[in-house]
Amino acid sequence: MRTVDPEKHEAKRRAILDAAAGCFAMKGFEKTTTAEICRAAGISTGSLFHYFPNKRAVFVGIFEQDADETAAMIAAAEEIEDPGEAILQVITHVSEQLLHPVIAKLVLEVAAQCSRDADLARLIQGNDRALRDGLVGLVTRAMEAGRIDPGFDPRTVASWLVALVDAPLSRVILEPDLDPVAELAVMKELIARFLRPVLPIPPPADGPVPDTGEISPG
Repeated sequence: MRTVDPEKHEAKRRAILDAAAGCFAMKGFEKTTTAEICRAAGISTGSLFHYFPNKRAVFVGIFEQDADETAAMIAAAEEIEDPGEAILQVITHVSEQLLHPVIAKLVLEVAAQCSRDADLARLIQGNDRALRDGLVGLVTRAMEAGRIDPGFDPRTVASWLVALVDAPLSRVILEPDLDPVAELAVMKELIARFLRPVLPIPPPADGPVPDTGEISPG
């Protein structure tokens, strides 16, 4: 009896999902055929069904893989000593993916499919929640380290970070000549400035200025 090498099996499965992602992004779920996926992956139809029972399973598998990658990304970020840098690393990783035209189109397609597939919608919601929860932990650490204004609510900050990451999606679709590197640099700087603690303004060296009720000229 032939044994299956788990590593080779997983590598082949990932290769099929990568090929299928390009097909779904280009033609959408409904118009993509299993034959097209097989051609893109360089496999036979029989080989495809050895890994996935049907086209929907391939489509769902792409986002199940995304869940695994998100978990690994958050785990790696939690090992970074500087929580502020860890947050920016997560933001950078996710944004770089979403700014890629193929990924952006795929995200729009899964959003459309979620409206008619409740199980898929729950999977995508779970992926989003996992990213947000991971960011909550990093934001909390950053607050404790004095890297983020402690007056914020960590969960609200995490929700806004996810929203900011999602924002470029529409732009990359509408503006194909967009420079992802430049856009990402600006977004990271805006996030860093927004989260920076507000420091108290020190009094003048010769002591506080008395309030006379007058407005200084100029």
